Amino acid sequence: MTVRQDVHSTGIPVLCQSCEARHRGVCGALDPDQLVGLAKTSSKHTIEPGVELIGDAETVDSYSNVLSGVVKLTKSLSDGRQQIVGLQFAPDFLGRPFKVESAINAEAATAVSLCSFPRASVERMMRESPELEHRLLKQTLNELDDARDWMVTLGRKTAAEKVASFLLMIARNIDPTLDPNTNSTSFELPLTRADIADFLGLTIETVSRQLTRLRTDSVIRIDNNRHVTVDSLARLASRSGA
Repeated sequence: MTVRQDVHSTGIPVLCQSCEARHRGVCGALDPDQLVGLAKTSSKHTIEPGVELIGDAETVDSYSNVLSGVVKLTKSLSDGRQQIVGLQFAPDFLGRPFKVESAINAEAATAVSLCSFPRASVERMMRESPELEHRLLKQTLNELDDARDWMVTLGRKTAAEKVASFLLMIARNIDPTLDPNTNSTSFELPLTRADIADFLGLTIETVSRQLTRLRTDSVIRIDNNRHVTVDSLARLASRSGA
């Protein structure tokens, strides 16, 4: 495949030229020379669904940009119980800089494509590039805002609003190439009914009942139990209590 060279791609490593994370993710803060340096230590790989990316209390030796797919974040209790505490999508940055051990479990909820680089390389580049550090801080603050919004969803919304909120989050984030102004989309559910119930603090039966209600009301269409089509995101948003 020939990559067209222009003013926007001259000097950019081939590995990075078609990467969504370069434009919207943390790598967008780097100049061509810095991208070349990072690309020399990076590697792209695809992870199958269900594979653990990093475990709780494991030593962190690398970070990754999520290029496609969905990553499930969980916290574990001492007795083995787990709680899903978040989802990550492209072009999110996976990892917690300046921390030796991971405080969460990260697992591929779907097939996930990652671009990974050594921890030392990223942390050195952060010291050299205030703009990279700024982007990581901005993503962290966005995740904090999202966590606060999700606390409202879990604590105050009805079961119907919770399920609609979950679907709306997936619809808006699962495809990094989706036009933000679009009002319709389709996607594969990245979580099982059991995982959705865990994430929302509901029973599996309640999740299934609310999905059926949304389908009956023509807010969504579901094919093969996992493929969801939303003809009007605005209508779905109105059912989410937003």
